[in-house]
Amino acid sequence: MEWQLQEAKNKFSEVVDRALEIGPQEITRHGVKTAVLLSLKDYRKLKARKGTLADFFRASPLADKSAESSPGRIGRSET
Repeated sequence: MEWQLQEAKNKFSEVVDRALEIGPQEITRHGVKTAVLLSLKDYRKLKARKGTLADFFRASPLADKSAESSPGRIGRSET
């Protein structure tokens, strides 16, 4: 749900309850989205370390494939 800042301030308890029950609550200031209130559970999911870039590449289904390249064949193929 989207809340105007003044309304979110006035109904802060409700905004928190909705973040817990429904999910992240967007807050706007002068019609521009400026903040998001999320539950601690959602925040921890976002903050959790998901591994290094090297771990990402090792987990790739292409990790066992060798990279093939042909000299002079960079970019678009000629047709």
